[in-house]
Amino acid sequence: MSDLFRQSTSVSKSDYTAKDIEVLEGLEPVRKRPGMYIGGTDEKALHHLVAEVLDNAMDEAVAGHANRIELRLEKGNFVSIRDNGRGIPVDPHPKFPELSALEVILTTLHSGGKFNTNIYQTSGGLHGVGISVVNALSDMVEIDVARNRQTWRQTYSQGKPTSTLIHNEEPTNWRGTRIRFHPDPEIFDDIQFKPSTLYKLARAKAYLFKGVEINWVCDPSLIKDDKTPATAKLHYPGGLRDYLKDIVGDTPTAIEDFFAGEGNFINADGRVEWAVAWMADESVEGWTSTFCNTIPTPQGGTHENGFRQALTRGLKDYAERIGNRKGSQITADDVYGGAGVVMSCFVAQPQFQGQTKEKLVSSEAQRLVENAVKDHFDLWLGSHPQAATVLLEHVVNRCEERLRRRQAKEVARASATRRLRLPGKLADCSSNNPDVCELFLVEGDSAGGSAKQARDRQKQAILPLRGKILNVANATAEKLRGNQEISDLILALGCGSGKNCDPAKLRYGKIIIMTDADVDGAHIASLLLTFFFCEMRAIIDAGNVYLAQPPLYRLTHNGKTIYAQTDAEKDKLIQTHFKNAAKVEVGRFKGLGEMLPVQLRETTMHIDKRILQRVMANSEEDLEGFVDRLMGKSPEARYNFIHENANLVEDIDL
Repeated sequence: MSDLFRQSTSVSKSDYTAKDIEVLEGLEPVRKRPGMYIGGTDEKALHHLVAEVLDNAMDEAVAGHANRIELRLEKGNFVSIRDNGRGIPVDPHPKFPELSALEVILTTLHSGGKFNTNIYQTSGGLHGVGISVVNALSDMVEIDVARNRQTWRQTYSQGKPTSTLIHNEEPTNWRGTRIRFHPDPEIFDDIQFKPSTLYKLARAKAYLFKGVEINWVCDPSLIKDDKTPATAKLHYPGGLRDYLKDIVGDTPTAIEDFFAGEGNFINADGRVEWAVAWMADESVEGWTSTFCNTIPTPQGGTHENGFRQALTRGLKDYAERIGNRKGSQITADDVYGGAGVVMSCFVAQPQFQGQTKEKLVSSEAQRLVENAVKDHFDLWLGSHPQAATVLLEHVVNRCEERLRRRQAKEVARASATRRLRLPGKLADCSSNNPDVCELFLVEGDSAGGSAKQARDRQKQAILPLRGKILNVANATAEKLRGNQEISDLILALGCGSGKNCDPAKLRYGKIIIMTDADVDGAHIASLLLTFFFCEMRAIIDAGNVYLAQPPLYRLTHNGKTIYAQTDAEKDKLIQTHFKNAAKVEVGRFKGLGEMLPVQLRETTMHIDKRILQRVMANSEEDLEGFVDRLMGKSPEARYNFIHENANLVEDIDL
């Protein structure tokens, strides 16, 4: 045998023997490790105590045995919760004849009436530890039970009874259970209950079950804000529709009405209720509030997955029925992302992740919820065709924006990880300083060849474009993403596009559109400006876009050459500079490709000799409408513009 198992001759500081094994009895484990049962000892955990007691009262209401609950916050950090349900049983427990069922429930972990569906078909309490945990972590608990017109009372501290069960045989008109407790300062220090948090909890519970009225009462001296009332009767016959309406408020929605409803599970006990509103602003991120058996599940779970699937499948099926091919690309994030969602399901024997029940993990819940909601959503889409069309368009727009963002991320990732390698087109400059770098956008390989020879290689980059680029004002997002010229341009600039355009990431301080001085050149420049306006408006507003001004004429006489931009400038130079000499040689450039590199450098690219026009957006005009009129999908709008302004044209160079 190796030395690995040889007995050590040294003596440990602390021998490990049977006497070191602790056996925690009763509720001692809860006090030793409260985090295992309520998630910690912070403010959130403190308020979880109230939720545990309130959940028990709600279970009575959902089971049909109660319709009124009172939640009261008193001075001194006391909370009282009362319901008019059946009342906790007080008769002796069969397994512990010397103890009442009440004391067993309050002092024993994993005890209760919710381990099967005989008493509660659906319930939030599952493990039988909720009320006993509250008892263990409180230094004072008072319990009053009213059953059969008689009352019983018992008190506890730190999980142990401080009195016997006192029976009062005098007739009473109320029934149910009242639990009043005070959190133990040894566990929670001096943390105090927040009225606003408890009020929101009570209101949420009232929304979740239409058949219950929750009376909220709070000592006025505890309220520190103006929004939390001292008293309120919380009853919402509209259920989750009322809940969502209260949350959305005046926020504009894409469709006028909510998609709201409820349905029973198919071939299973339980049901689901929901309300959904899609925000009109596509940039607004959605939010979700889900519940299972009135228990909030902030981390979602299988019931939320089923709901997402139902909405996504339903909308994609609708798109296919009406022949909208764009609908095939939408995902659950597109449908769900811009929506405000409230969804509540009631499931028999649900399984949660942890005692705090923040996530539902019951595998069958996804199928049950999806099947129940999908049929209702299909019916709603079919019976509300106008709203369904608007909703589909709204979701498709979100889908296209998502794909645009993904493309922008790919561009950013490519820009960050390697030197840009466009398909044999971009001749980049050697400097990496955007303040001095310039990118010339030129039409065609011929002009590109001249520009590459004429440039300052350190500061000037050249990107030749193949013919006329896509008109982005009337192109679909899918067409935009598939256009190679546009993709190359976005990649070269490195600042992203659409809502992700960030001028701070621009690789060149000046983007210079350099096209021929003719009708085709003007058209290409217009298409480029339309692209920048629609997809990169931020760099126009930042003053990064320019138009080069190449000359139209070359005038030569006696070995001296001068360039003219226009016909008027040509005539003036002949008269003034050349004194109307008879032998002035006038040459007209048909395009940048015909210019020698030295001529292009001297006239259009040299920083000290060129003329640039900065493109600026006039904030006082309706530029979106103007661009849409000239470059958009309506030929009638362009025809009307030409008809209205034709008389302003004095000379057309064809």
